[in-house]
Amino acid sequence: MELLSGYSLPWLAGLVVALAVTGTIAGLLAGLLGVGGGIVIVPVLYHLFTLLGVDESVKMHVAVGTSLATIIPTSFISAKSHKAKGNLDEPLFKSLVLPLFIGVIIGSFASGYVSGDVLSIVFASIALLVAGNMAFRSKAKPVAESLPRSPFKQIMGIFIGGFSTLMGIGGGTLSVPILNAFNVPMHRAVGTAAAIGMVISIPGAIGFLLNGWNVENTPPLTIGYINLIGFALIVPMTMWMAPIGARMANATTAARLKLAFAFFLFITAVRMFYGVLG
Repeated sequence: MELLSGYSLPWLAGLVVALAVTGTIAGLLAGLLGVGGGIVIVPVLYHLFTLLGVDESVKMHVAVGTSLATIIPTSFISAKSHKAKGNLDEPLFKSLVLPLFIGVIIGSFASGYVSGDVLSIVFASIALLVAGNMAFRSKAKPVAESLPRSPFKQIMGIFIGGFSTLMGIGGGTLSVPILNAFNVPMHRAVGTAAAIGMVISIPGAIGFLLNGWNVENTPPLTIGYINLIGFALIVPMTMWMAPIGARMANATTAARLKLAFAFFLFITAVRMFYGVLG
């Protein structure tokens, strides 16, 4: 626990509170927007690891790996809540499972060769593009009246799985706007994205666990690239808040869901760019 030894008890208490609040917000967003919570967890962990002086070469990897691990239970609870409200498109979800899994394997393999700064820039760039699209084209017509046929549908799933794994998110950041662009109703896109989070987070977390197994300079109580302290403090709050977020989503209009989604993506993208370039 050398990394924490130089900090006062009040500071460490603040760290615990910060992680618990992060879990609360992440769980709420998981249910509300179907994003798995990683869109909040990754930048918060990245910032906290910066304050703690975690080595630059592993900081982003641990943030991403820990985020993926927390998404496993969160996405399960969120998907279950959305399914109960009829907002989970099971045939669509089942058709994407294999492509998503292939994408996760590719993303997990690539994570071992990509630097932390590159991961941050990829995360921020895609988040900013998606935010702009959803904010400024919130009332635009769909790109197409239905999802593309094979093999383009499978390629789409591989893309979502691969990039979501690299960014440590549950897939909703990409799958919600993509599905909605192909005329999947916003509420159903959010519910289906919550289930997609399970497919991405489980193999993704395992990949980061293995890639970081013999890596040095990781924070205390970290296995591979998964920090157990962050996991233990975030997960209870996300599981508690995810069903509440799902109920809020069901009572919110599609247009407001889009704007809320865009706002959080924009804030996150700016924060990540600042972390790398500031």
